[in-house]
Amino acid sequence: MSRDQMAAHDMVSRSGQMGVPVIIVDDQVVIGFNRPRLEALLAARAGGRPKPFGLRIADATRIAQKAGGVPLFGAYVGSVAPGSPAERAGLQPGDVVTELNMRPIRNADDLQQALATLQPGSQVRVTFLRGQQTMAGETTL
Repeated sequence: MSRDQMAAHDMVSRSGQMGVPVIIVDDQVVIGFNRPRLEALLAARAGGRPKPFGLRIADATRIAQKAGGVPLFGAYVGSVAPGSPAERAGLQPGDVVTELNMRPIRNADDLQQALATLQPGSQVRVTFLRGQQTMAGETTL
């Protein structure tokens, strides 16, 4: 921090962290060496494609049937990337996405197709089930 006080101050104000490394890719702050997140940010930047929404998903019907439950329509959330738009929208592992921007989501393919139509900066409203409760969240890509 003693070499370049201005850069150090800028980094602390952007990240809230004084530790190293802090890496910024297109205004996305990555604290520590988070290789998967860095690779995703750099790939999105290189390809000019929108940043990923940050979900690993599967068909909710298939997951419910494997667990011996009642078939559900939607996209089952297996994991959520830290700092992703999905996390900012409030999604958590185990949720089932049923609607994206008022578009019904019947399975994982529906969600992937709906996300593919969105541009960076788009507003996203997602409706999902968490247990027996219907919830909604909003974020910006």
